[in-house]
Amino acid sequence: MSLSPPSSRALRLQALIVALQDGATHVASELASRFGVTERTIYRDMERLQAEGVPIAGRPGQGFRMTAEITLPPLALSRSELEALHLGLSIIGEAGDADLRAAAESLSQRLDAVLPEDGQTAGAVWGFTPTPTGTQARHLGFLPTLRAALRGRQKLSVMRAGMPHRIRPLALDYWGRIWVCGAWCETCNQFHELRLDEITDVEVLRALFVDEPGKDVAALRAARTG
Repeated sequence: MSLSPPSSRALRLQALIVALQDGATHVASELASRFGVTERTIYRDMERLQAEGVPIAGRPGQGFRMTAEITLPPLALSRSELEALHLGLSIIGEAGDADLRAAAESLSQRLDAVLPEDGQTAGAVWGFTPTPTGTQARHLGFLPTLRAALRGRQKLSVMRAGMPHRIRPLALDYWGRIWVCGAWCETCNQFHELRLDEITDVEVLRALFVDEPGKDVAALRAARTG
């Protein structure tokens, strides 16, 4: 089937990607005829696509093919979107389906290669960070309770290292690959930074709390920077 030539190189490059997604190997002469350009132009287009990270294998004289079934354009993710992706991969990583788990592990490794590192999480596998008592997904199950308590100003009883802590949740932060709950601990009378992978149980208490000087979010932020 003959296609009318795209009106610009950008459109032609997009059309080339679509054409290569059939999984077959296409020689330059075929593509040149299809898009109404020279073989030399096709070679330059392939070099451009490869330089932009499109997974195309091949070289002049051997033909070209797409090495991935699906390609996505560059994405700019918000922190909330990244958190949702992290949670989803972690849960799938604990699923019984071996194929799904393998796919989730592969995707997490690819994401890990392009996400920025920080000093606390360097070397950890994104989405599958090992923890003292299990994987991330188990502990991320506490997130809905912590979020609701933070919004509702609800006190919590949190079990960490075998010890109960009566806390006022003040902030939930996502540090690279680790969730942390900043809280005022009424048991210890000080601020705690509670990593979710260190929490083994959370109980919602009936008591509510109000901001008090030295025990609120502003004081928590000051303690972090001080």
